[in-house]
Amino acid sequence: MTLKSVVRESPKETRPISINSSNFPFSSPALTDLTSPLSVDRLCSYVKRKRNQIMFKFLKGVVGGSGTGVKDLPYNIGDPYPSAWGSWSHFHGTSKDDGSPVSIFSISGTSAQDGHLAAARNGVKRLRTVRHPNILSFLHSTEVENFDGSTNKITIYIVTEPVMPLSEKIKELGLEGSQRDEYYAWGLHQIAKAVSFLNNDCKLVHGNVCLASVVVTQTLDWKLHAFDVLSEFDGNNEAATGAMLQYAWLVGAQYKSVELAKSDWAAIRKSPPWAIDSWGLGCLIYELFSGMRLSKTEELRNTASIPKSLLPDYQRLLSSMPSRRLNSSKLIENSEYFQNKLVDTIHFMEILNLKDSVEKDTFFRKLPNLAEQLPRQIVLKKLLPLLASALEFGSAAAPALTALLKMSSWLSTEEFSVKVLPTIVKLYSSNDRAVRVGLLQHIDQYGESLSAQIVDEQVYPHVATGFSDTSAFLRELTLKSMLVLAPKLSQRTMSGSLLKYLSKLQVDEEPAIRTNTTILLGNIASYLNEGVIMSKLLIFYFDIFVDNGQSLTRKRVLINAFTVRALRDTFSPARGAGAPFILNSDVRSKAFQAVDQFLQIVKQHHEKTNSGDTPGASGIGISSMPGNASLLG
Repeated sequence: MTLKSVVRESPKETRPISINSSNFPFSSPALTDLTSPLSVDRLCSYVKRKRNQIMFKFLKGVVGGSGTGVKDLPYNIGDPYPSAWGSWSHFHGTSKDDGSPVSIFSISGTSAQDGHLAAARNGVKRLRTVRHPNILSFLHSTEVENFDGSTNKITIYIVTEPVMPLSEKIKELGLEGSQRDEYYAWGLHQIAKAVSFLNNDCKLVHGNVCLASVVVTQTLDWKLHAFDVLSEFDGNNEAATGAMLQYAWLVGAQYKSVELAKSDWAAIRKSPPWAIDSWGLGCLIYELFSGMRLSKTEELRNTASIPKSLLPDYQRLLSSMPSRRLNSSKLIENSEYFQNKLVDTIHFMEILNLKDSVEKDTFFRKLPNLAEQLPRQIVLKKLLPLLASALEFGSAAAPALTALLKMSSWLSTEEFSVKVLPTIVKLYSSNDRAVRVGLLQHIDQYGESLSAQIVDEQVYPHVATGFSDTSAFLRELTLKSMLVLAPKLSQRTMSGSLLKYLSKLQVDEEPAIRTNTTILLGNIASYLNEGVIMSKLLIFYFDIFVDNGQSLTRKRVLINAFTVRALRDTFSPARGAGAPFILNSDVRSKAFQAVDQFLQIVKQHHEKTNSGDTPGASGIGISSMPGNASLLG
């Protein structure tokens, strides 16, 4: 039984009430002897004040992140955006750890009991705990108290994923006509899903859905935030109080539904949980298509700017009877407005894992042409990352690679290197033959963007497996890809690996492969070290007499390409491929020089044999001949 109830049960008794300060933590010397109801009221006020102080400290601990001041905030605060919801300010920001972008929201007050701060604490708590793909992602929060002379200033900070106010993003994109309507349809679809999640799944009421409560991510997704008024919906409990009842004054009069404007809480409790937020969706739709902020409720009757396919649902969202308002979940399911190319395409990509191989193949074959009809910025910032991720993790079919490269052709060189190239490099390790074929068929579109180090260390080892593949088509594609990749290979890789493979391809069972191998050798010869080229010409002849068992195939490859193999090939195009190199005057000149040096070697060998010397395999070598390196100089 409480102290107050004792007084009420004995109103006629005014005997002193002794309070033991050791047992009552809120006692005060001035309140240790109470002889009147007034003193009891003073005590109750004192208790309430202490209780509020304790509650404030508790909430501050819940809201406050890891820091106690702005200096301790692990993020840098940048320039502000022109607009934000309510009394909040919205800033650009970056992480102090890695420089990654974030958004920082702040709100200030001069008293711990400030209504805006109290509502903001509710918003922080809700944003921290409510998670959904279409709700703003929370990262960090803190509460800072500063003293400036006699003024006490309290500021709450929320750090989230990087976003921009919807109103600002609309201006930046500048979409018009059908492309604008398609993007708005996708955005409204996302916000309707967020509202449906709150109302139907969580039994929560947002309370102020409008243009200002929507932000846009870097991938152009729309997300709901501004949870200051968010509260539970308990229609069965007439005594229930929540943030909606306490902070309804934060909602602009123009956004309030009929029952909320009248503060008819009895009607609100009898209404379905989506009634207030369905009205808010109607306000959002009006602001989107009219291009103006709603200034008074009566403006909602002006439907001239609302698309005809959306108008029936718009009117049902704004029904004067709460029970007849359209549930946001029904808005998504029933509205003809949401059936368009952009919504269908993104929706397919988001549930790609649920589609079978036939559906995927059909979709990705149509995607390159479809992408040209969609808003370019949405394709690059939304569809392209989805497509790259699907390919990287294996959920997309091989035809998706064509669409990826088509979309990436619209990027700048810098953006391509950051957003697409890492995915392409990872795809080279794929065991899917169709993906490897697609990469090689389109290598001319991205090959120049590959650095020499990436080609030599990450790309070539996987590509080289194609030289010995059982598929002749893949062997030929691998061969052709070397026109792009070979100039980026190191001398070690080229002479130690590539030429070995090319030597084998010159005796491939496919005539076209043999022909293209000869042509390729002629094209990449200029990238070989001159000493390496000459050594192969000379060693080819010398190997007739001395076989030391070391990389003979690699050493013979060039001379074989243009003499022994190419010119003796039974396939006439292969012979034709080798002929131009022999007919070339410079090639002939170097060949004669090589023959002269070879004859000198033979002559020396003959003389030493006659004199009784027995030279070993290492006794006669290319290195013993002066001026080898200058023969091709």
